[in-house]
Amino acid sequence: MGRVDCNCRDPSKIITCEDHHCYRVRVEYYVNENTFKERLQLYFIKNQRSSLRIRIANLFFKLLTCVLYIFRVVTDLNPTFATCYGCKVGNKTEFLWSATRTEEAFQEDPIINWDAILWVNRPTELWAVQLILALISLTEALLMAYLGYKGNIWQQILSFHFILELVTTIPFTVTILWPPFRNLFIPVFLNCWLAKRSLENMFNDLHRAMQKSQSALSQQLTILSATLLCLVFTSVCGIQHFQRAGHRHLNLFQSTYYVVVTFSTVGYGDFVPDIWPSQLFMVIMICVALIVLPTQFEQLAFTWMERQKLGGSYSSHRAQSEKHVVVCSTTLHADTIMDFLNEFYAHPLLQDYYVVLLSPMELDTTMRMILQVPIWAQRVIYIQGSCLKDGDLARARMAEAEACFILAARSYADKTAADEHAILRSWAVKDFAPNIPQYVQIFRPENKLHVKFAEHVVCEDEFKYALLANNCTCPGASTLVTLLLHTSRGQEGQQSAEEWHRLYGKCSGNEIYHIVLGDSRFFGEYEGKSFTYASFHSHRKYGVALVGVRPAELPEFYEDTILLNPGPRHIMKKDDTCYYMSITKEENSAFVVNQNQNQSPDQPPKEASTYSENITTSTANPVSATGCTSAITLSDSKSNLKDVHAHTGAALTNITTTMTTQSTLGPPTISSANHLEIPSNNPNLLSPDILNQRRGSRRPSILPVPDMFTSSSFSISGEDGIDGEDNESDDEIDDDVPWRSPSEKIAIVKGFPPVSPFIGVSPTLCFLLKEKKPLCCLQLAQVCEHCSYRNAKEYQWQNKTIILAADYASNGIYNFIIPLRAHFRSKTSLNPIILLLERRPDIAFLDAISYFPLVYWMLGSIDCLDDLLRAGITLAENVVVVNKELSNSAEEDTLADCNTIVAVQTMFKFFPSIRSITELSQSSNMRFMQFRAHDKYALHLSKMEKREKERGSHISYMFRLPFAAGNVFSASMLDTLLYQAFVKDYVITFVRLLLGIDQAPGSGFLTSMKITKDDMWIRTYGRLYQKLCSTTCEIPIGIYRTQDTSNADTSHYEEEVVTTTATASSTSASGLPIKGVAEANLRGVTYRPPPATIRKSSSCLGGCTARKGSSVSSLLFSCPVFGSHSFYPFTLSITVGIYFFIPTLFTSATLQHKSQKKITNR
Repeated sequence: MGRVDCNCRDPSKIITCEDHHCYRVRVEYYVNENTFKERLQLYFIKNQRSSLRIRIANLFFKLLTCVLYIFRVVTDLNPTFATCYGCKVGNKTEFLWSATRTEEAFQEDPIINWDAILWVNRPTELWAVQLILALISLTEALLMAYLGYKGNIWQQILSFHFILELVTTIPFTVTILWPPFRNLFIPVFLNCWLAKRSLENMFNDLHRAMQKSQSALSQQLTILSATLLCLVFTSVCGIQHFQRAGHRHLNLFQSTYYVVVTFSTVGYGDFVPDIWPSQLFMVIMICVALIVLPTQFEQLAFTWMERQKLGGSYSSHRAQSEKHVVVCSTTLHADTIMDFLNEFYAHPLLQDYYVVLLSPMELDTTMRMILQVPIWAQRVIYIQGSCLKDGDLARARMAEAEACFILAARSYADKTAADEHAILRSWAVKDFAPNIPQYVQIFRPENKLHVKFAEHVVCEDEFKYALLANNCTCPGASTLVTLLLHTSRGQEGQQSAEEWHRLYGKCSGNEIYHIVLGDSRFFGEYEGKSFTYASFHSHRKYGVALVGVRPAELPEFYEDTILLNPGPRHIMKKDDTCYYMSITKEENSAFVVNQNQNQSPDQPPKEASTYSENITTSTANPVSATGCTSAITLSDSKSNLKDVHAHTGAALTNITTTMTTQSTLGPPTISSANHLEIPSNNPNLLSPDILNQRRGSRRPSILPVPDMFTSSSFSISGEDGIDGEDNESDDEIDDDVPWRSPSEKIAIVKGFPPVSPFIGVSPTLCFLLKEKKPLCCLQLAQVCEHCSYRNAKEYQWQNKTIILAADYASNGIYNFIIPLRAHFRSKTSLNPIILLLERRPDIAFLDAISYFPLVYWMLGSIDCLDDLLRAGITLAENVVVVNKELSNSAEEDTLADCNTIVAVQTMFKFFPSIRSITELSQSSNMRFMQFRAHDKYALHLSKMEKREKERGSHISYMFRLPFAAGNVFSASMLDTLLYQAFVKDYVITFVRLLLGIDQAPGSGFLTSMKITKDDMWIRTYGRLYQKLCSTTCEIPIGIYRTQDTSNADTSHYEEEVVTTTATASSTSASGLPIKGVAEANLRGVTYRPPPATIRKSSSCLGGCTARKGSSVSSLLFSCPVFGSHSFYPFTLSITVGIYFFIPTLFTSATLQHKSQKKITNR
């Protein structure tokens, strides 16, 4: 070899260099396909489109030969004189004589005209056409036999269809050599079987050429129909031809009638074969039918069963004329799918939509029964397939769908694997149909990064932990959010005899709606007014609660987002989008003016100060009764109101029950003293005696809510309630907490967390340590060089702790810490957070939480009593138990919560005074929380739940006391958040802001305040609404209420901080837990608290905390109706406060009492 010439640039060529000359060699590929046989195979078999064209042409030729045979039969009218072509007709006297005999005489001595069977009358033109078709068919048959030859020639020659081709074509070629054979009978009608085979081959080629997987069931039905048709056609032509030699000649119609009657019944006897060849032929055809048809039916039944497993398909013409959405999931559980269907079809605009369920798993028995219900059978289509296959996506018509819902599989023990499956499905859908909106559900927050392109993403851990954290500061927050996210008409509990059931069920119908201010009758009149003014007056007039707004104009660099209670600084504009809570949206509401009003609609409303002295007409008689309003409080101040603790000697028993409703057209009703009453229009209330009696207890009037707030109005409303300490900024207050350990002496500042456990965390302003805490000091009960404490009690914190029990340190716990360290809380009110983990967390997680103050972790389990004691359960305000992902029941899904339920029940037995918040995977298992076998009231609620379920309610569990109290929560309840996003694209953003997952400049936050006995003078919820709007600019959205149940087992309930109950010092000798006015208010109460007693513990476990008296209370969330209901103390009002990132802040104001105690604003 010589050197390589530098001029040879192409390295793909083979280069040889001899005597400095460069030669290029051309290489040809696939030379094996250049042979004659390979080229024919490429054209006749391998090429999809050419092969399909050949099959269609072959089918046409076969059908044409059958049609020509029919034409020949119709034209051959005299078979008696049939003979060969060009031959003379022989003596036919015997056959003519036999034709004159009767049928009975002919059957006794039959005479067979064999010439009529052997010869037919075939015109020359017809013979020429049939000859050409026969030559074409014979050539094609020989060519396909040659191309299909693989070494065994007999396999090709002895095949049934090849023999049939030879029988129907070779006799025509013989007629060319000897013309008399032109009239020879040839069974051309047998070409129908060859046409059937061509049809089968054409189906296969059609699927390959069009790249469409047609239904196998329809193909089998077509083949079965073709088989039946071939049997009938063969029998008709055969019996017609053999009867040419008999006594009675049959035409095609008579032959068809005879064959159909013979195959379907035993025959009527009007047409019978009278010669033995015809009889033998029919016997053979009946045997063939008995052999062929069962095989075809068996294949059809097998295909039908397989089709049932695979589901159906959504046709393209339906996709073009109808609207549908596709739901993709690994497994289709009945509970998950029913939640989706109930929530999806609850919206009136979605009634004409179809739902296509796409899953690789077969349907279980329950799902099959559900899809057979007529209401779902007409709307829901199941397709067994995978999102990762384009063919299955095409069957579901994903490219024409309105949306694609990708649901994560809850049955997976490994949630990360479930997320990975959901991510791949989302990618596959994005690749197949990039313009289809995706609604993706995942479990782990760190996996949101992979589906960021999706229009709507709900991360379960994010919302779950944030909701559990808000449940600690705002009791019942989980119930509040769950009821808001479930579509309901508020008809639950309306058949109950208890009023709190009816009110609670009615108010559960409240939802979030939106409307543009310029198009609204609710809020259109408040253009140019402040947000607080619009919220109060729209609630007072229409019974709706305006809680948020999306401004049409935002400052530069501000993101387009929702602002929860932007406060009085925001002036309502025509293009603003208003977000309000109501039973139904404004477009579906009618406006009815109450004819019983003392004030005409044309008159302007009276000043708020007028009705504060007595009872205002506008409050007692609302204008419209469209539904229940939710009591939300939104504030634009940055106040940090201090916690208030009631006097230990006061008789503090929660006696409030549910509130009554008032009809628009009916007169106001007077409720018993134990209910929140609608102020009565009884004229006796204005008598001198009543007025003199009330003057002694009259409280100051409530200021009216101005349409525009100024700094002076804030200072006037707040100067009586703000002291020097409250006017100081949080950053200016020195840490007055007696820090115990050296690691806790690090200064607390406000800022954004410098370390996040995963990518995609929303920046939130919160309390942080100025310096990172050493990782060794994060472990609660571990002695290190900085700390020597071995349990939570030795730390001597001034605030009660919050214990979070989980099986491992999920990244979602970060969203549990953020709301509890939010910037709007007071430094001195921060509750220590203790993470009780069964597995040691990794360093990255510890590094992220090391910047938060008063956050610790320890190894342990709620199953171990020692771990609970070391974690400080006796000092805990709330114990949050996260459901374990690794269940000990893999056989039955409903038992997945068994280990969590039993562990919490054990903890509840040992520490009944601790408020626990438990997460379960199955909502039906909530009835086992705080279970007592002989609790009559719980059994009563169980029966009520069954009745509500029978009436069609899909939130029948709402009346269970643990759920109503916010003590139990199921993450599956958050699935409706994703479903509602299809109609309300803002709902995910709204809930994220409400729970504190995201923050927006100028937006509010969720908090709670305690209504005490000193607030009795406010009297009604409407006046409370006005009081908050006129002072702190907060918007109430809900009431958390308690009711005592006297027939319950009281050994499991203790006094709680948030719902103060009767103490031992307030119990009289007779055992009544209430004194004075409170005792009078208990008259008529259905469930009274039992006598409070001080129990002495006989063990160290029971003596860890002092028992303050036992009482039974049922907790519920309620949205009061309008603003006309009286309320009693010991009620928690869930409110939303506001913060600003704007430097100039309004002065905060608080509700004041005569005892100079403030309403708690956490």
